[in-house]
Amino acid sequence: MRLILKIAWRNLLRHKGKSLVIGGILFLGALLMTVGNGVISGMDRGIEQNVVNGFVGDILVISDKQKSDNVLIDMMGSLIEPIANYPQIKPVLAGLPNVESFLPVGKNMGMALSDDPNAQPGYIFLLGVDFGVYRRMFPDNMSAQEGRLLEPGEPGILVPKHAREQFYNFTNRWIVPEGCSLVEDNLSKDAKENRADLLTMDSVVMMGMNVENSSTDVRFPVKGIIKYRALDTILGHFCITDIESYRECMGYFSASAQKIPVAKDNQNILAMQDSNLDALFASDNLMVDNNRPMVPTPGAAAAASAPLTGQDIESGVYNLVFVKLKNHGLQAQTLQDLNRALAEAKTGARAISWKKAFGVIGSMTTLIKGALTLFVGFLFVVAIIIIINTLTMAAMERVPEIGMMRAVGAQKRFIRAMFFGETGMLAAVFGGAGLLLGALTVNVITLMHITTTNDFVQLLYGGDTFRPLLRWGDLLVIVVEIGLVTLIAALYPVRVASQIKPLDAIARD
Repeated sequence: MRLILKIAWRNLLRHKGKSLVIGGILFLGALLMTVGNGVISGMDRGIEQNVVNGFVGDILVISDKQKSDNVLIDMMGSLIEPIANYPQIKPVLAGLPNVESFLPVGKNMGMALSDDPNAQPGYIFLLGVDFGVYRRMFPDNMSAQEGRLLEPGEPGILVPKHAREQFYNFTNRWIVPEGCSLVEDNLSKDAKENRADLLTMDSVVMMGMNVENSSTDVRFPVKGIIKYRALDTILGHFCITDIESYRECMGYFSASAQKIPVAKDNQNILAMQDSNLDALFASDNLMVDNNRPMVPTPGAAAAASAPLTGQDIESGVYNLVFVKLKNHGLQAQTLQDLNRALAEAKTGARAISWKKAFGVIGSMTTLIKGALTLFVGFLFVVAIIIIINTLTMAAMERVPEIGMMRAVGAQKRFIRAMFFGETGMLAAVFGGAGLLLGALTVNVITLMHITTTNDFVQLLYGGDTFRPLLRWGDLLVIVVEIGLVTLIAALYPVRVASQIKPLDAIARD
């Protein structure tokens, strides 16, 4: 082995030009592979931290009646089917070992209304949650830029900066949280230009939109203007509100309404068969005494004012359930297990991945990752072709040398080992240099703290800051990839060199 390496090193020095060509290709390939893998790993980590751990979780549970899986950001305004049996779904989620936490939410579009008759109504995504549970599942995913965050159980709405600008375009009013003064530095460009006539409001009127078309107008007090920790431009389309106000806006039964007892007479009416209902409208019953006093339902006022428990809230209507996993790598298996469990429990619900729920945006991250992988693969193919041609030409030019070596007793396996040794040295020296420079480049880029507000670029970054990442596993993959490229590229030239005979050297001379 020592003799083979010594001869291989000598041959590399004797053919510096071809050695530099092959080495340069390996260096460039290793460099681009290292930086590319760093970008892909950084994007995956950023998406995992900012979307999975910071907004929706790994999996979403939706109604079986929901036709489209794109339930989060659908610019066409498709409405989400309600889920009315969350207490039946909850034990199914709790029974899966890989489920870390879950959160039922209401999500649909709301129409922003204005007192200005000349203003056009606009649309915004409403996300209704139990805010206390929401913050436990997604801690530190947002901060209040003005005002404050919601207290658990408190009615109100949190408006992102991006949504506030949309509200201004819709209503010609600039939102200021309750009890706060106008912060001129936070005004949009259009609001600053209209500063002299700028009108403010500390509440917004929203008309909910649902599949039953049974929504109502609700005035939401604005508690704070928020900023999401990352992907704020994309996630800034979502206003956070308490689940009870959301249900009222969408025309769903709220938990507080369900707590009000139904009078005994009304219970008897609800229990009547359809054939008996006509008797209620007999002619004798059409006239009533206008002087009959109105008697309130016993206990109704007490029920309406009684504080709601977690069980009361969970008995209401939702649209989605966010599910966060302990092991993100087992998402596909957990998704399969969850769908099977939901079907067996006859919940009328199914589970989808977060990428499907985000529609085009979720698919875009996969496309970006696929494009980077395809580029690296294309680079591999080009590198293999160039290295094969260069090594084959080198073998043909060294026919006299190889022929003489065969004449003095060198076996075919010795010639093969010599060529593999030469390409192995080139891969180790130049490929190793490219890997080290790539790792240094990734760390330097991370220290530069490059940021962007562009939606598409944020998807590439995995957040608003470009943080490529190299793990030990990535470095091992790069070493294996370089080794495979070198091995594949050397197979044909080695075969050509091993077939050279002593007579070929004499014939060449």
